[in-house]
Amino acid sequence: LEHVHGTVSGLQMRDGSVVTADEYVSALPVDVFKRMLPAKWSTMPFFRQTDELEGIPVINLHMWFDRKLQGVDHLCFSRSPLLSVYADMSTTCKEYADDERSMLELVFAPCSKLAGGDTNWIGKSDEEIIDATMGELARLFPTEIANDERWPATSKQTPQGQARLRKFAVVKVPRSVYAAIPGRNKYRPSQETPIPRFTLAGDWTSQKFLGSMEGAVLAGKLAAEVVADRAAGQPTKGLKVVQPDVAAKEYAPKEPPGVKGEGAIAFGGGAVLSDSGMQWVRENDAAQFDGDEAMRPAPAEAAAVV
Repeated sequence: LEHVHGTVSGLQMRDGSVVTADEYVSALPVDVFKRMLPAKWSTMPFFRQTDELEGIPVINLHMWFDRKLQGVDHLCFSRSPLLSVYADMSTTCKEYADDERSMLELVFAPCSKLAGGDTNWIGKSDEEIIDATMGELARLFPTEIANDERWPATSKQTPQGQARLRKFAVVKVPRSVYAAIPGRNKYRPSQETPIPRFTLAGDWTSQKFLGSMEGAVLAGKLAAEVVADRAAGQPTKGLKVVQPDVAAKEYAPKEPPGVKGEGAIAFGGGAVLSDSGMQWVRENDAAQFDGDEAMRPAPAEAAAVV
C-alpha cells in the first residue's frame, strides 16, 4: 500500500508494478490488514483499534464416505460442540453429485481456546481431528456411522451403522475470522476511514453480524455505500467514534500474529499442512499450540512447507 500526503497513491504488486485507482477498498482479514497498513497510519487512534481484534483459527474438513448418508440432505447448523455447520456436497452441490456415496464438508469450530473451545486443534494431527469428528458424526447419526477400528471415537457404534470413511482432507486456517469475544465489538472500525479514498470491508469491521459470510457481505455493502456516496457528492455516515481507552493510552506497536512469510496462510488463507508446514505454523504462531507442542522440533523427514 503506497501512500503520500496522507492518502493512498497506489497498490504495489509482487512484481513491482503499481496499480492506481480513484478509490481503494481493503477486504483483508484483520491480522493481514495490520501487516499491510503503513507504519505511519498505524499510530492513528482509528487504526489502533485493530490491535484489540485478533483472528482465530477455523478448520475445514472434506470427508468422503463409502455409502450415502440418509440424514443429511441440506446445509445443517450443528448441535455439536465441535462442528458448527456442515453439508453433504453429494446432494447439495452439482460438482460433487453422487447418488451412491456422500461427501461431507464441515466447519470444525471453535477450534481454539481463544474462541471458547477447550483445545487448540490447529496443533493437533489430521488424524486426531478426523477421529474427533467421526465421534461427533457417530453421535449425530448413530444409526449410520460404522464402528471403525481406525477411528477409536466410533467404538461404541452398533452393527447397524455401516458408513465408513474412504478418504479425507483437513484444511487449516490458523488466522481466520476475528475472535468475537466479550468486549471486542466496540473496537470494530467503521468502513469509512480518516484516509481519503480508502475504505474498509471485511466481517471484522463494524456491522450487526459477527465473523461470518453474512458479516462479510454486509460489510461489503456498507463499504460500497461509502464509495457510492462519495462519488455522488452525498454525505457519508461518517467515522465510528474511537473508544476513549484507545485514544488515551500510550501506543506500543504490536507485531500481527501468524502473518509472516509469503504463503497462503500468511495472507489469511488455509492449507493442507505437511509436517514442515506444521512446523512453520509452530514457529510463527505458537499460540495455536498447547504447552510443549509449541516447542516441538520439526521431523527430519519433513516435506515442503505446505
